Amino acid sequence: MVEPYNGTIMTGGDSLTEDLNVFYDAGDIAWMITATALVLLMIPGVGFFYSGLARRKSALSLIWLSVMATAVISFQWFFWGYSLAFSHTAGKFIGDLENIGFRNVLAAPSVGSTKIPDLLFAVYQGMFAAITVALAVGAVAERGRMLPCVVFMFIWSTVIYDPIACWTWNSSGWVFKMGGLDFAGGTPVHISSGTAALAYSIMLGKRRGHGTHELNYRPHNVTHIVIGTVFLWVGWFGFNAGSALAANMRAVMAAVVTNLAACVGGITWCVLDYRLERKWSTVGFCSGVVAGLVAITPGSGFVPAWSAVVYGVVGAAGANYATKLKFVLGIDDALDIFAEHAIGGLIGNILTAFFAADYIAHLDGFSEIPGGWLNQHWIQLGYQLADSVSGGVYSFGGTCIILFIMNLIPGLSLRASEEAEILGIDDAEIGEFAYDYVELTREVLNDTEDAASSKFSAEQPPQVVEKMLIAGSPEGPRGGHES
Repeated sequence: MVEPYNGTIMTGGDSLTEDLNVFYDAGDIAWMITATALVLLMIPGVGFFYSGLARRKSALSLIWLSVMATAVISFQWFFWGYSLAFSHTAGKFIGDLENIGFRNVLAAPSVGSTKIPDLLFAVYQGMFAAITVALAVGAVAERGRMLPCVVFMFIWSTVIYDPIACWTWNSSGWVFKMGGLDFAGGTPVHISSGTAALAYSIMLGKRRGHGTHELNYRPHNVTHIVIGTVFLWVGWFGFNAGSALAANMRAVMAAVVTNLAACVGGITWCVLDYRLERKWSTVGFCSGVVAGLVAITPGSGFVPAWSAVVYGVVGAAGANYATKLKFVLGIDDALDIFAEHAIGGLIGNILTAFFAADYIAHLDGFSEIPGGWLNQHWIQLGYQLADSVSGGVYSFGGTCIILFIMNLIPGLSLRASEEAEILGIDDAEIGEFAYDYVELTREVLNDTEDAASSKFSAEQPPQVVEKMLIAGSPEGPRGGHES
């Protein structure tokens, strides 16, 4: 039997003399620990997804950046990120350092929900911070240096992510007080990471050969893209359903709409690509699944099941057509992060203004909202737009400033050398490869004696082999959107 919290001290009580477990339901605790692990699973999923879209000579670097983001941001979150976003004494825009180093973070009810303790909420939200950074840093694909990117992770999470998370999800935040509805991260996760990726792409500049046949390629490993998509799809149940912060009917509805939007999104993108190319693109299907998942994220705990079909169709179609914006703007967004996440998140936020329903939010037994247009609450669209635009502008502008300053600091120049870019970021920055035959072939090419006796080099002239290794195979990512 759960007992009401007695409001003793900041830690929730003295664990030597009291049982601090009596304030919480064991099922809620178990579900949220599981949801935390599911969100963690998404981060290597991002790495595999990005890696598959890139060329093989830089494939490992994108997986490396994803898992490194987990490590860097987990420390940042412990050190001061959680306190800046979710301290109990936060202001409208950012928290204070009351909980620096997880100080007094233990068994008191969390800012997010009285159903779970501070410590559990902290580790769960830490995974959100980590995956947001992992999404954004895919922008360095094939031409960015690793060290500056790692430094950027820490700074960006502190200056950009933590304030947006605070004003969106902390009960003291201005968006929360205004009445903005963002269940699981339309603005803090997707719009912020998508606009940051756009800014990073601009500040880095275009890849060598961009806009020519030299950089006209297909994803090097579609299997990696499928694996990454599966990790993301499974993990997103923890991402969205976990945001109910308890094991209840609201979490169940969030799981239902999450899966349905993903399915419809995959079908929609696949059909749109077939219309143009008469091919049933696997990459297109995976891109659509992710677009559907992104779109449903902000509304997953607010909208009825049938609306997930609309989220899937509109989210995938919007992101699909948004992949063409980089050509209009002349920006080398190598992995279409802006189209998938910033545009997908914006679409999700806007659709939530239409489909949010008071009876869905109240499935947890206590949440009350005025709803969206389904409840004749017309002003909700204004709230959603204000939330989306403010988060996107702040993230884009702040990221540009951070990167501009970093680029002036000796040793933190953002861009890899032309030689490193030609060689590949894996070799130049990591010294390891996603595939052992890449290293083996280069060793053969560098030794003329071995090359003469090598069956591989006998079948292919060295210059042909090297061109294959550097350029990858022809055509472009995301089912032909790259040209």
